[in-house]
Formats: sequence, structure tokens, C-alpha cells
Amino acid sequence: MMRLFHISDLHFGLEDRRALAWFAECVRVERPAAVLITGDLTMRARSREFAAACDWIGALDVPVTVEVGNHDLPYFNPLARFLWPYARIRGIERLVERELDLAGVVVVPLKTTTRAQWRLDWSKGWVTPSALDKTLAAIDALPAGTAALVTAHHPLVEAGTKGRALTRGGERALTELAQRGVAAVLTGHVHDAFDLVKETVAGPIRMIGAGTLSQRIRSTPPSFNELTIEGGTIEVRVRNLEHVPTPDMQIDDVPPDALPPRAPDEPVAPVGAVPPVDPPVH
Repeated sequence: MMRLFHISDLHFGLEDRRALAWFAECVRVERPAAVLITGDLTMRARSREFAAACDWIGALDVPVTVEVGNHDLPYFNPLARFLWPYARIRGIERLVERELDLAGVVVVPLKTTTRAQWRLDWSKGWVTPSALDKTLAAIDALPAGTAALVTAHHPLVEAGTKGRALTRGGERALTELAQRGVAAVLTGHVHDAFDLVKETVAGPIRMIGAGTLSQRIRSTPPSFNELTIEGGTIEVRVRNLEHVPTPDMQIDDVPPDALPPRAPDEPVAPVGAVPPVDPPVH
């Protein structure tokens, strides 16, 4: 039996410190085989937010893989966003998009976050052909019989947005992953947990989403997913401080807007806009 902890949307800058301390203690006491983090480490990709996130992640003391979320690209500095978008993640650079081999279970990253897109809302996901090819090549290279889990930030499909998809290229990606028998695609972004099976032309594929450990909750309290893998079966338990049962924590579908509500003190910015450059943060 193997246990994995799946967390997402930490949003340092608007983090829930009580939830983070609780999760870190769960890791210290229970020692999962790995922690899978599916993006949005920060709120606005500020240096101080990344410093806090990197310190917290580095102290977990178990194998970790990290996906980059849309909130992890520079928000106040367009030049940095385009030229060196991940410079502030150097504290945990070795963990970003890291493939994990966990004795029969391999975690393979899929990048869904981009610096810019041909649409106004850059917070949405995009599986580029090169990103998908990289993930598929890693899966195709695995020994026969290896269970593969794919980690990404954005859910690859969602409800009610045919033609205006949250994640461009998501349908194709899900089909390719289903064709290869991927055990599940693990994501974040929507701040509520889910465990869904989606049909594709290549067959069904499981989509598992983690909630948030930040103050930016949507409809359920801060939480993380505990995955138990045994004999080819994955059991998902959603754990939260309020002890709400797992079925009550999981939403029925990925919401069409996929945006959590704002925290009370969170500034509002136009969708897709890049604000003016702030003074450099060191």
C-alpha cells in the first residue's frame, strides 16, 4: 500500500497558516511516500511570497513534486513574466515539474500554465503541443505495468464551456492520456476537491482535484487529498480541519468559471490584465 498527499493552491500571500501548520504536522507524523503540489504556490508571484512558499515546502522532508500555477507567474512585472518567469522559484527549482518514481507508481508532470495566450484571460490553462509531447514521451518510456499519475495545475476539462474551454488542448490531452491507461490526472485551480471520471473517445479517465490550503476558499473549507494506492486501486480521502466527510467536500463537476471567490482584502484586477510595473522586490 502507498499513500500520497495531494495539495494545491497554497497562495502564499493569502495563505491559511493554521491549515498549512496542520498539513505539515500530518506529513511529519504520517510520512506519506510523497507530496504532490499542483500549483499556485503564491498569490502574486512576489519574491517574499515565493521565499515563504519555498521555505515551507523545503521543510516537508519527504519527496515532493511541484507544478507551476497561473498565480506563480510574475503579475506586477511584465518583463519578468516573459523573460524569466520562474526566477523566483529557484529555492525549490529541483522540485518543479519533477518526475517521481515511487516503486511501481510514477508521477509525471504536465504543464498547463503559459506566459501569454491569444485570449484575454491568461489565468486559464493551455496544454501546448510541446508540453503534451513531453508528458506523453515520459509515459511511453515507462516499463509495462507501471501505474502513471499525471499532475497539472488546471483541470483539463470542465462543465458548460464547450468552445470556450478553461484549458485549451485539454480534451486532446485527456484522450491521449486515456489511451495510455493513465490511472488519474491530479489538478488544482478550482479550490474545491473532486473525483470524477470523464469519458473520452479513447475510454474513461479519472480526474482528481485538490482543494486549497489558503484563505481563498470557494465552497468548502481548506483541505488536501490523501491518496491510498493498492493493487491498482486508488482511494481518495479529502481531509480538512473541520472534519467534513469526504463526499460533502467534493463537487459534482468542475465549475465553468473555475475561479474561487476573492478574500475580503484581495485587490480586484481586470481579467487578463497585467498591471503596471511595481518597483522591484528583492
